[in-house]
Amino acid sequence: MRSKAWSHPSLISMIVETWWRQGKDLDLATLVGQIPTPPFRKLGVFDLDVFFPQKQRMNLALKLNSLLASPSMASWLEGEPLDIENLLGAGDKTPCAIIYMAHLNEKERQFVVTLLLSKVVTWMRSRPGTSELGALIYMDEAFGYAPPSAEPPSKKPILTILKQARAFGVGLVLVTQNPVDLDYKAMSNAGTWIVGRLQTENDKRRILDGISGGMPDLDARISNLEKRQFIMHLAKKSKQTVLNRRHSMCYRFGPFTRAQVASLMAPFKAEAPTTPEAPTPAASADVEDMNAPAAIAPPVADGVEVVYLDPAAPWATNLGADPTSTCLAPAAAVTVQLLYDETRAGVAHNETYEAVIFPMDGLINVEDVLSVDHDERDFRPAPPEGASYELGNTKLQNKTFWTSLRSDIRSYLAAHRNIEIWKCPGLKLYSRVDEKPEDFKARCEQAADDAADFKVSRLRDKYAKRIDRLQDQISSADVRVTELQVDVSTRTQTEVMSGVGDLLGGLLKGRVGSRTLSRAASRRAASKKAQARLATARQKADAKRRDLVELEGELQDELISIQSEYDALAASIETLEIGLEKNDIRVAEARLVWVPVDPMPDEQAR
Repeated sequence: MRSKAWSHPSLISMIVETWWRQGKDLDLATLVGQIPTPPFRKLGVFDLDVFFPQKQRMNLALKLNSLLASPSMASWLEGEPLDIENLLGAGDKTPCAIIYMAHLNEKERQFVVTLLLSKVVTWMRSRPGTSELGALIYMDEAFGYAPPSAEPPSKKPILTILKQARAFGVGLVLVTQNPVDLDYKAMSNAGTWIVGRLQTENDKRRILDGISGGMPDLDARISNLEKRQFIMHLAKKSKQTVLNRRHSMCYRFGPFTRAQVASLMAPFKAEAPTTPEAPTPAASADVEDMNAPAAIAPPVADGVEVVYLDPAAPWATNLGADPTSTCLAPAAAVTVQLLYDETRAGVAHNETYEAVIFPMDGLINVEDVLSVDHDERDFRPAPPEGASYELGNTKLQNKTFWTSLRSDIRSYLAAHRNIEIWKCPGLKLYSRVDEKPEDFKARCEQAADDAADFKVSRLRDKYAKRIDRLQDQISSADVRVTELQVDVSTRTQTEVMSGVGDLLGGLLKGRVGSRTLSRAASRRAASKKAQARLATARQKADAKRRDLVELEGELQDELISIQSEYDALAASIETLEIGLEKNDIRVAEARLVWVPVDPMPDEQAR
């Protein structure tokens, strides 16, 4: 139930906004007529029929129509429009407009107050800011219009004016006998208080709570006020002044009845200008001419379906359609099957193209073709009541006209319609239709990586033998170094032990001679030769290791070169346009659509 309650204002406000954006006037009767079939398909993000079903829309329209048809509603549709600027008037004298509601019932009073004050809010927001008082609203007997707990429709504009109107030079005076009947938010925004004698404690407490910075004896002073005495409190100055009202006489006997109000207003109604009556059919016939729209639908060639544009079609405004008009102009809704064929790229893409051709006044131009996705909801089977038809030079009854139209749309599409795909020449790759650029780029990068991996595998075979040979040579060199290290170590130990033994033994026995020294020198020379062979072996092993490092560096350079080459190929992406040939274009359907448009100037003059 809550969603249904909210859907009423949402639907009505959307209709009003749609007309306002189109710069068209909308009266109450037309608004009610738009509710069952509004000129849009969605409310917010939901489809209209989901948010507010058609059956409920019709029920709402019937209820509003019953209200408009009610005799009690007739008086509300007469008289001067409620225009705040006109009510205030202009000139040297200060105008005063009185809205008299004593003869109305409570609901009607709420309606008038809400409508009037809402108009005031709209009017004041159109004014520039000012610190001077330019307009004053005086509301007698404010009881029931801004209560503390309930939320009548009049409460919101009253609080809005109290909070914001002073910035636009607009003031509001609320008069009531019981302050407890006013919402505290209304009282807290009052800048000037004029308080008479109050008897009840609740009324005095409300006043004392509302007036900040009051005098200590304010309670007693209010209770002791005499007749026609008031205390005036200025919020900005936080001070009070006692006012004494002068004696006044009033000859008004009480509230006026409806009959008395009518009697008082009779002279003013007599002076009001009357609206000229519309010309009769006989009189209007005198101004007709040959260019006027026809009142009977013109004949159409056999086999051509005839439909009428639904103003709610989302693309109707793009045609310049006028949802209020009953003057219809011809358009063509076409459905075309397209084949985009490109053998090199492996593309054979089928597409359905839909468009509306408007206006139909000869050879199809670019600006005459509106590409839209139309469906059955965009069209109605019957014309609006009182429809008339604009034809111009269009020969709808001739088959040749529709044959030419089909040929023209094929020529137009062959000249202006194409699709774009991407290609990577270096890798000989083409994107698929509707493939995203980032997806095609990723596919190219993957293909480049695969091609680079294949080339690297061949390069790996080339370098594997050289690397294996060097590793074998290094291994052999390391074995030789190890063997020589053992030989050098053995010879060194033998030299030391043998030499020391010979020298010490010979010295102790007194037999040290040339032979002993010769053997020591020979062992010494053998150790040096072994060390020399070890140094040479080490140099050879180190040289082989350097050769392996150089070979690995060479391999790394070639790998980087391969990767850079294929990265560049993957990054080189170009656009390829695939056009249409006439034999790839088939017009599956072409039907006549009558579009509501603004009448021709002559028709408007009538």
